[in-house]
Amino acid sequence: MGTLDHILDKALRGERIALEEGMELLASDQIEKMGHVANQIMLRHHPEPITTFVVGRNVNYTNVCDVYCRFCAFYRAPGSKEGYVLPDETILSKIQETVNVGGTEILMQGGTNPNLPFTYYLDLLRKIKQHFPDITMHSFSPAEIQKMKVVSDGLSLDEVIRQLHEAGLDSLPGGGAEILDDRTRRKISRMKGSWTDWMDVMKSAHRHGMNTTATMVYGLGETVEERALHMLRIRDAQDECIANKYDSTGFLAFISWPFQPDNTNLKLEKAKPEEYLRIVAASRIMLDNIPNFQSSWVTMGPEMGKLSLSYGCNDFGSTMIEENVVSAAGTTHKVNIELILELIREVGKIPAQRDTKYNILKIYNETDKADLDFVMQN
Repeated sequence: MGTLDHILDKALRGERIALEEGMELLASDQIEKMGHVANQIMLRHHPEPITTFVVGRNVNYTNVCDVYCRFCAFYRAPGSKEGYVLPDETILSKIQETVNVGGTEILMQGGTNPNLPFTYYLDLLRKIKQHFPDITMHSFSPAEIQKMKVVSDGLSLDEVIRQLHEAGLDSLPGGGAEILDDRTRRKISRMKGSWTDWMDVMKSAHRHGMNTTATMVYGLGETVEERALHMLRIRDAQDECIANKYDSTGFLAFISWPFQPDNTNLKLEKAKPEEYLRIVAASRIMLDNIPNFQSSWVTMGPEMGKLSLSYGCNDFGSTMIEENVVSAAGTTHKVNIELILELIREVGKIPAQRDTKYNILKIYNETDKADLDFVMQN
């Protein structure tokens, strides 16, 4: 039996994949074989024929950032005439529009703006929750929270996260992970912090009962070993959360996508589509303690997003009613709810709207009684 077959059989037996074995997966050209196994593992977590999505909106409250990542086309330096901070009324209006179309999640992210005091974030969250008590604020990347710590007049990271959670922050997105290895991080963004800075925020959020997601941006010149280390470091943190029995269930989902080079200061070749399927399959096989894997249609396009549902993904991500960061890098795959339903159905799945915690809110196949009965009985 070949090495890859041995690794895949090991995964199907429920055994842990080690670093060297993960590297073998990430270097393999037998993508379809890996995808088949990843799909089998996905079905163990999600045996029902459902693919979920969340109706959400990205609100980029500011584009001012003092980290200057070479791969980012969105930010503007402090003092730039093109820099902005959205008025509170504009943010509330965007949330109202989201609620009006059945949205449940706000992914509010921006730059690490040195001109905003910590009280800005607390006041904004309280105002949002006062107007929209049922909206889920799945907001602020670890880099933004580390900046809040800097401007908070000496508060600890735990205290910053405690106050944010109390003010209305419900969960944390995994933005800014890029590659969780400092060699690559120093190359692409010297000022963004170490991989442990990102992980410290996530672990603190888990201790405070908040769920999070984990991400990976590949194609940044990282090695196969660094990709494998990235996944194992997320797996280890999830193990820690589970072992300590926090109120949080830790990382609810993993999302990967390729670096988008257009309009950025980092001149690298765009990763090929098949590389995305390899990453998706390998991550599902390696990250055995994370239940949900999101398809990255916003970067890969709807058709590749649909294909990823056979390579380990069980979720189609967010409707992205508004999105400015990826689109600033020249990637503008906009998908509305009707197209999401169509794409999910084309692969023989039943589409369902979920909330941020992956609770199903609505099954969209009411007309197909046989499939609906099957779902309800299982």
